[in-house]
Amino acid sequence: MFIALLADESCALRGVRSENENSICVRNGNGLALGATAVHALQGQTRPPIYYVAEVDVTDLDGYIKEFVPKAATSAEAQGGRTLAAGQKVTAIEGTPPRNRVVVMRWESLEQLRAWRESARYKEARKIGDKYAASVRAFAVEGLP
Repeated sequence: MFIALLADESCALRGVRSENENSICVRNGNGLALGATAVHALQGQTRPPIYYVAEVDVTDLDGYIKEFVPKAATSAEAQGGRTLAAGQKVTAIEGTPPRNRVVVMRWESLEQLRAWRESARYKEARKIGDKYAASVRAFAVEGLP
């Protein structure tokens, strides 16, 4: 309503006098107010992304990268995941160093991430990955809104 009042003020300041022009000004002002309210409501519905981090102790890097990685990556993409970083060049900054391979992925929700991990396609790929990795430590963290 504040925006609509400003639009009405603006019309008066411009010397708009006819009934028809005033109604156009008011409609434009109400449209601005409605648009601002809609944008605010949509922003309130946005959920923060989920970041998935996996530390993998790979025992056969060549086999892991050739056989497992492409299958895991395509299964994640099919479920809506996006790989942000993956590799062996991992630098410890503080504390216990991570495993020799780290993967960071972005998901729209924890439910989406879980659906990927429970999918038949990922489970099949994981069987291959388990042949080349001694252990996996994976976790999710909610991003900032």
